[in-house]
Amino acid sequence: MKFSEIANRLTGISTPLLGVSWQPTDLEVSAARRVITYMEDRRVLYTPESLEVPSHCVQSVLEIRHFLTGELGKLDKASEFAASLRAMRAASRKFMERVGTDGREVILHAHHQGHWASWTFYSALGEMRGMFGIHLAKIAAEFKLDIEDRLAEILPARATDSDDDDHRPARRR
Repeated sequence: MKFSEIANRLTGISTPLLGVSWQPTDLEVSAARRVITYMEDRRVLYTPESLEVPSHCVQSVLEIRHFLTGELGKLDKASEFAASLRAMRAASRKFMERVGTDGREVILHAHHQGHWASWTFYSALGEMRGMFGIHLAKIAAEFKLDIEDRLAEILPARATDSDDDDHRPARRR
C-alpha cells in the first residue's frame, strides 16, 4: 500500500502517545450499508417466534449465509467489520447445525408447542439473533449507520435499561 493511500485513511494524529484514528474506506462503508439494509429485510432475525415457520427460517438463514460469504469476499480479512461478518456467518452455521435441513424432527415438529424440537429450534434461533444483535450494533456504531426499529429489537440493551425491580422506586401501599 502506498503512503498516499495510508495518509488518506488517517483522520487524525495526536501526541505524545501518538494515537491514530482510521477512516473507513468507501468500500467498507457501502458494504456496511448493504449488510444493514439486507438484514433489515430478514424477518427471521426479529419476527416473534410464535409467528415463525421453521422451514422458512432455515431457508432465510441459508440466504443470509450466502449473502455474508459474498460480502466477505470483497473485504480485507483483517478488518473488524470482516470479523463481525464472519461471526454472524458462524452463528448462522451453528443454527443450521442445530436444526438441520434434511427434514429431521427439529424442523418437522418445531411448530408444536411443548415438543422437544421446538425447544431446540427456538433456543438456536434466539442464540443466533443474539449474536447478530451484538455484531449489527458494532457495525452500526463503527460506520454511524441507522438501523430500522424492527431489526433494532435484537440489539443489546443499554446498560442503563433495566426491567429489574431492584432499580425501581418502591411503591407505597
